[in-house]
Amino acid sequence: MTSIMEEISKNFRKFSLFEISVISLFWLLLFASPLLLGQSGGRIDWDHVIKLWKEHSILLALFLINRFVFLPYLFFRNRRALYMVAASLLIAIAVGGMYIYYRKPDVKTGRKPPVNSISEDVRVRNFKQDPPPPQRQQRRRPVNPAQPEPIPPYINLLILSVLLFGFDTGLKTTSKWVYSEQQRIILEKENIETQLAFLKHQISPHFFMNTLNNIHSLIDVDAAEAKKSVIKLSNLMRHLLYDSDHELSSLKSEVDFIRSYVDLMRLRYSKGVRIKLNIPDKIPDKSVPPLLLISLLENAFKHGISYMQESFIDIELSFASDKLQLVITNSKSKGNIKASEPGIGIENTRKRLDLLFKDRYTLDVTDRGNVFITNLIIPV
Repeated sequence: MTSIMEEISKNFRKFSLFEISVISLFWLLLFASPLLLGQSGGRIDWDHVIKLWKEHSILLALFLINRFVFLPYLFFRNRRALYMVAASLLIAIAVGGMYIYYRKPDVKTGRKPPVNSISEDVRVRNFKQDPPPPQRQQRRRPVNPAQPEPIPPYINLLILSVLLFGFDTGLKTTSKWVYSEQQRIILEKENIETQLAFLKHQISPHFFMNTLNNIHSLIDVDAAEAKKSVIKLSNLMRHLLYDSDHELSSLKSEVDFIRSYVDLMRLRYSKGVRIKLNIPDKIPDKSVPPLLLISLLENAFKHGISYMQESFIDIELSFASDKLQLVITNSKSKGNIKASEPGIGIENTRKRLDLLFKDRYTLDVTDRGNVFITNLIIPV
């Protein structure tokens, strides 16, 4: 019993603001209608109002049972047939009880109360309040057979109960669908952020190890340049530690990162490796995802450089309106057995691009025999 009450309380807390507004407005208007429509001669007949409030209270009880018992425990647990049976039985009991109540003779008069709830009561009250003058004998108007009889209250209850159950079920179903969609979007966003963080941290150690190997190779060749390389590496690590955790990084800091990285690569390789970097002097004041471009450069150096033959890497970065384009043209190393495969850098970059831009980017990797051409276009 305690668990049921806790679940009912939980379902009540899940009420959306829209549901609360619609349901509150409906019941407010329903209970206020007797005060607005039940006036006679400028006065409120409280006996009549209380009578209608009792009928509306039965309807409210049916609504609460449907909302907090039938819907969560039957309808939304795929027990639709049992829900229909239970709802029909509950409505039948309520309508039957009201029918017996209205057909029961009055204790004081011994007569059955009128089955017509509103119009009959108004006619009787008006007749009692405004009796004909004693000196004149008023004829009784003949009953017009074409005039429809007012609907009995138990028939009203039946109709309103069916409509209310249908409306409440539709409203709750819509609200539950909206809530599920919101949860799905939140989980999808969290999943994207988790994947991005994983891919980002997968790139960072890879780059860090490559750079340390570069400096290690440089120490024996030129100690002075190795010291400069350490300073450049510290700038790179500062970018990795402080800028890569943000959702976006300034385009200028990413360009500086690329320049420092390429300078370190130039120191590592011999003059037989031609490295060309073409970046405009004026960098737009834009933002891009951090470490997105460097993985493509890593892949080019990994698969395009050979100590046994002349090789080259041409890097060109350009900006046009709201687009950034990176074109990397590099030779294919014959000594690398997996040179024709994209590599982990390309795969990680493509995954990040899918998560960040979906279909708003272009990444083409073209194999032209001895040359790889990587073309990336992203919005900025």
